[in-house]
Amino acid sequence: MQSLLKLSRGIDAFTKWTGKRLAWLILVAVVVSTVNAIIRKSFDTSSNSWLELQWLLFSMVFLLCSPWTLLDNEHIRIDIVSNMMPKWLRDWIDIVGHAFFLMPLCIVMIVTGGPFFMRSVELNEQSGNAGGLPQWPAKSLIIIGFTLLLVQGISELIKRIAVRRGLIPDPHAFQVHALEAEVEHLVEAIEKR
Repeated sequence: MQSLLKLSRGIDAFTKWTGKRLAWLILVAVVVSTVNAIIRKSFDTSSNSWLELQWLLFSMVFLLCSPWTLLDNEHIRIDIVSNMMPKWLRDWIDIVGHAFFLMPLCIVMIVTGGPFFMRSVELNEQSGNAGGLPQWPAKSLIIIGFTLLLVQGISELIKRIAVRRGLIPDPHAFQVHALEAEVEHLVEAIEKR
């Protein structure tokens, strides 16, 4: 199990490193959107490739940063219900969810996304919009994003099993979610009045 935990730490480090760098694409998308709007309003001209580039950048952040979201335990769940459950049950729900839902979904998306991407490359598929971008780079994001998510899912599964066995402390035990922190901040501000 120690070698699996070492693998998990390596996956986590790669995921965090990748996520922090790819998150900057949000700023790039904002700059592209701003420049495109200024050119469109000032010079009454535009290009579909600029619009499609915005979508591509958003897709890159959404798909390629999803493993970082999973690593930081910020993925979607019903926190109100989850927080009322005992810790052992939450751990088991995570184990079952990762093993029987997340990882199979990722495998299905990788397997079905491969031919989807390859067909686009073979056809040199272009946008249906005049002056648009090639479509295969966007379609490659499906395979890349779900592969990265699958690898991070394996890391999370390893850590959950290790936590259940008492081999490591829960990495999320003292984590305060952003929404919970905001609510606590508002409650404190109201109490001070």
